Amino acid sequence: MTETLFPHLKLDQLWAATCETLYMTAWSGAATFVLGILFGLALFLTARGGMFQNRAIYSVISVLVNVFRSIPFIILIVLLIPFTKTLIGTILGANAALPALIVGAAPFYARLVEIGLREVDKGVIEASRSMGARLSTLIFRVLLPESSPALVSGMTVTLIALVSYSAMAGVIGAGGLGNLAYLEGFQRNHSDVTLVATVMILIIVFIIQFIGDFITTRLDKR
Repeated sequence: MTETLFPHLKLDQLWAATCETLYMTAWSGAATFVLGILFGLALFLTARGGMFQNRAIYSVISVLVNVFRSIPFIILIVLLIPFTKTLIGTILGANAALPALIVGAAPFYARLVEIGLREVDKGVIEASRSMGARLSTLIFRVLLPESSPALVSGMTVTLIALVSYSAMAGVIGAGGLGNLAYLEGFQRNHSDVTLVATVMILIIVFIIQFIGDFITTRLDKR
């Protein structure tokens, strides 16, 4: 039945491409989460009215975030080719896509983190500071827990963007479902392969969205 409906589809290729997409999304997502939290906290703390208000530092970080999140991802991949080749040793394969995925997504998530932190009740922050809470306590006991629904919601959006980015990276040899859809589907005029690869990407996106919404709902105390 499968061979009749999808005559050009090879299940082993589909499985390998799906695993590569999940691999790229998971590793780049983990790095993006850490870097996004760090840069988001830096933006929040050094912004006007922040605990460590510093216009110069905020401006530098803000400009870097705005620049890298504004560059179209396909162009960013090309710009990072020398860096990727030096770091990874090749510009092909799932590992070679990771630097561009992280650089493309981390600034985007950092801005979402900053927005989420700004939604934390200022009264709670001031109460913690008045009781002599250290910076580490304020961050890990107040800011991050109180903004956790927004952080998870932002990470969900970012992971979905990473799935899309990984598909674009696949077009220039990074592997994954994007590579399968382009090389085996589009270039060889096998529309069935393109269709199945697209459906698999949609399934991954729906699963990420479902899990993200579930966790956000559980964390939201309102």
